[in-house]
Amino acid sequence: MRVLPTSAYTPQPEGGFQASELTRGPWEAGHQHAGPPVALVCRAIEQAAREHGLSHLARLTANLLRPVPIGRLEVEVAADYVGRNAAHYAARLLADGKEVARFTALCQREAGLELPPVLPGHPLPAAERGPNDSGRQRFPFEGGHVGYGDLVEARVGRGELFRGPCLVWMRLNHPLVAGEAPSGYQRVAVAADSGNGVSAVLDYRRYLFVNADLTIHLLRRPAGEWIGLDARTSLGPQGTGLAESALYDEHGLIGRSLQSLAVRAR
Repeated sequence: MRVLPTSAYTPQPEGGFQASELTRGPWEAGHQHAGPPVALVCRAIEQAAREHGLSHLARLTANLLRPVPIGRLEVEVAADYVGRNAAHYAARLLADGKEVARFTALCQREAGLELPPVLPGHPLPAAERGPNDSGRQRFPFEGGHVGYGDLVEARVGRGELFRGPCLVWMRLNHPLVAGEAPSGYQRVAVAADSGNGVSAVLDYRRYLFVNADLTIHLLRRPAGEWIGLDARTSLGPQGTGLAESALYDEHGLIGRSLQSLAVRAR
């Protein structure tokens, strides 16, 4: 029987966070899936924005510079601009002192607003199927190692994992950070980086289709523990591609995410 870590990250007394095996990704045994570290940076940006009363993370862009090792991580956040209703942030993720990813984010102030009863294109659509109507599937890259497939539970509402366009619901089985309940934004970040995998059109055993970035746009605060991705991958003829996902919670559409892909034969 496997003994699993209790969280993706553990805060360290000297600062920073120690990653657990729950963050392991599909490409290399010593590297993290990008979803958890992106969520860790999301957490730090949320904390910085709350100091100014800005509670909605409207956009998060991650430029993934190099693989993130399963080890000790540090997060640095700086405000580029703070206004009354919005703020722009920049952040860096470091592994053992080396920069592995850069981030920008837009945070907004939430305010009550009564919308007209009839609007074109509204109410916003719900996902085709919810998590309770979807079947549980394991990630095909799981080979007995503790990793991302243990951190999250996946339920497929349409299609099949790693076999083209796919609607998949995901929730965390373990906390992102030990002793903390993850925010809805952190749940989105963990899931959204899987868009290129769940909708893959190539055999992952023969090809690499790694994303060099991730951009998430959210129109409102996510609610609940389940995040849905209606994901699709499109490939070009020169080893490049794009994965795009419509993002849902159980109440309906919450945003979209995009990933730029580098595609290579193994």
